[in-house]
Amino acid sequence: MVKRRKKFLLLIPAALAMLMVVSNGFAQVAEQIVAQAAEPGEPLQKLKLSHAAMCERVDNLTPTRPGMVFSVANGQVCCFSSFDPVPQPTLIYHRWFHRDELSTQTRLRVYPPKWSTYSVIQLRETDKGPWRVEITDQNGRVFNVLRFSIAD
Repeated sequence: MVKRRKKFLLLIPAALAMLMVVSNGFAQVAEQIVAQAAEPGEPLQKLKLSHAAMCERVDNLTPTRPGMVFSVANGQVCCFSSFDPVPQPTLIYHRWFHRDELSTQTRLRVYPPKWSTYSVIQLRETDKGPWRVEITDQNGRVFNVLRFSIAD
C-alpha cells in the first residue's frame, strides 16, 4: 500500500504540469474566439495612425520642413499621415478647417500592411489665420487633429 501511495504521489506533479499546459493552450484559443465573437466582421487589429505632420512639402513620402506656422508665400501646405498597422483597405479623410469652417475634405485610401499618404492645399492671401486638419476614418472616428497657422 505504501508503494502505491508513493507512485501516486509522484504522478501528481506530472499530471498537474500537463493540466497547466493544456489549460494554457485552451485559454489562448478561448481568448481568440472571444475576441472574434466580441466584434463580428471586424479585424482583430485596428487601424492605427502612427505619424502625422503638417509640412511645406512631401518628398518620397517624407514630410519636408514640418511646422506649425507657414508662409502664404510658400503657395501650399501639406498634411502627411502614416498608418501602421492597416488591417484591410480603408478610407481615411483629411478634413481641412479654416477658422472653424470646413474648407475642403480629401478622401484617401490606405492599404495593408502599412501606408503613408498626404493631402495638399494651395494657399491664397485670404487663407491667412488659424487652421486645423482632422484625420478621420470613414465612420468619423478622429485619429488626430493638427493645428497650424498661415501667416505673411
